[in-house]
Amino acid sequence: MYILLFGLILFFAIHLLPASVSLRQQAVHRLGEYGYKGAFALIALLGLALVVYGMSAREYIIIYQPPVWARHLALVFMLPAAILLVAAYMPTNLKRFTRHPMLWGVTIWATIHLLANGDLGSIVLFCSFLVYSLFDMWSANRRGASKSNETKPLRYDAGIVVTGTAVYGLLYYLHPYFFGVPVI
Repeated sequence: MYILLFGLILFFAIHLLPASVSLRQQAVHRLGEYGYKGAFALIALLGLALVVYGMSAREYIIIYQPPVWARHLALVFMLPAAILLVAAYMPTNLKRFTRHPMLWGVTIWATIHLLANGDLGSIVLFCSFLVYSLFDMWSANRRGASKSNETKPLRYDAGIVVTGTAVYGLLYYLHPYFFGVPVI
């Protein structure tokens, strides 16, 4: 559990840095823009690797027994979560309706996984990501995040649906290999 917690601390500490404009500016001043982005990426990847390893090595302590229907609900809600995650990185009209497609995808992912998993490690992991994504939306809005005003061709929206569905399929197929648990 300690490896999981350390990974989460690393991952979120580096992701919370942009929430403090002055701390981010100091880091960019010391490291340069590319140095900052490189350090950010390395620390985030290390944290994520520790989270994945920590989840696989944790002691499995059941806190509550999730309802059977929660797994089926996860199958349904993971598709829009995957589409929202993809939408953050592609041009789409979705950005005219939400400022934070990736964070909404993470919010859906974390919430649905909290319903479907009742062990201590899962609760720590998914609660952490849920709280972070809600905080980051609030923080970004406070710093002036805005919706896009640019209208994109509908083929871009079709592209995120196709790409998001492909990501969903990959996650479905690879879930037991990456996370040690089959989806169904």
